[in-house]
This record gives sequence, C-alpha cells and structure tokens, in this order.
Amino acid sequence: MTRIWQLQEAKNRFSEVVEEALHKGPQTVTRHGEETVVVLSVKEYRRLSRPSVGLVDFFRRSPLKGLKLDLKRSKELSREIKL
Repeated sequence: MTRIWQLQEAKNRFSEVVEEALHKGPQTVTRHGEETVVVLSVKEYRRLSRPSVGLVDFFRRSPLKGLKLDLKRSKELSREIKL
C-alpha cells in the first residue's frame, strides 16, 4: 500500500521509506502539504520507463494475427455533390 510521508519524516526514516517502496509499492513524499516526489523500487521504475511497443510489434503480437479480413471495397460510385 502506498504511504504518504512528510519530508522531514521521510528524511528521518529513509531506510523505512526504502523498505516500504521495495515491499509495498511506491511511497509519496510531501513538502509543505503538497505531493512532491515518489520513491519506488528500481524494478518498478524500469517497468514504467521501458519503451512502449511499436505499432508493428503490437500487430505482430496481436491474438488476431492471421485472421482473414474481407478488405474489398464497394464498386459503387460515390454520391454526387452539388456545387
């Protein structure tokens, strides 16, 4: 569970803040009542900062890969536009 720490308390109990971040998730630190920073594990940081999958890779990994789609277009003429 994420906990909110006042800056002075986080400074005084930094080892505990780190342990909480490692075992319970990101820890929020406030300064003058405003959320200012988040302490999180390296594992969580890397997960959040890894590049997202590109469009081509997204479609390659899709469970719909190989599905046959009917992509034929209608031969009907487009509607007439009055100028």
